[in-house]
Amino acid sequence: MDLLDRLQFFTQLDAIAVGAIVLAWLVVSHVIENPSSRRPSTAVLMERYREAWMREFVTRQPRVFDSMVLGNLRQGTSFFASTCLIAIGGGLALIGNTEQLLGLAEELSLEDAPAAIWDAKVIFMLLFLANGLFKFIWSHRLFGYCAIVMGAAPNDESDAAYSRAAQAADIANSAARSFNRGLRCVYFSLAAAAWLLGPVALLVATLVALLIVWRREFASKSRNTLLRSLPE
Repeated sequence: MDLLDRLQFFTQLDAIAVGAIVLAWLVVSHVIENPSSRRPSTAVLMERYREAWMREFVTRQPRVFDSMVLGNLRQGTSFFASTCLIAIGGGLALIGNTEQLLGLAEELSLEDAPAAIWDAKVIFMLLFLANGLFKFIWSHRLFGYCAIVMGAAPNDESDAAYSRAAQAADIANSAARSFNRGLRCVYFSLAAAAWLLGPVALLVATLVALLIVWRREFASKSRNTLLRSLPE
């Protein structure tokens, strides 16, 4: 079966659904990272708090608390990276054994399509997970860079110390942005899994994922708490 023969099993609604989830993922990521000044996202608000954290870190003695916080952040990135890696392995194993997937599709009375079509749908989901894995790995590495820069800050309130603190804050914010991108990939990979049930299910799952991400960034109680007293 050549490529054209395989494409006949995908409908126009499939193309619309795939385009919708990719567009939703790209647009919501851009809006979260570049919000209007009147309605900042939770991710942008947290950047202010990281900058304040690094300024306070200069005068904190001892700095054990700061190292503990950074260590916990790195553990979080490691956890999600490992989770993505395990999920990718499971998806690849499923591709290698599509008979089970075809049997499940038959039991659920889903579309009668060849194994290659189901493989394509699984691969589409794995693409989000793979991108998330790369983001989590990079975030883990950036938090490591941040720890080194923090360690290079002098133990006094000199200009050099605050300069190092500003550098550490920039790196920490970059690490957090990468981490948040990885989380969004996880959300949308779960939505992409709905394509196995058909294009309508994919559209519905995309809308649900979009609403969840939007609410957590722009309409959550934690965001209101962060807005209550923003650091200078």
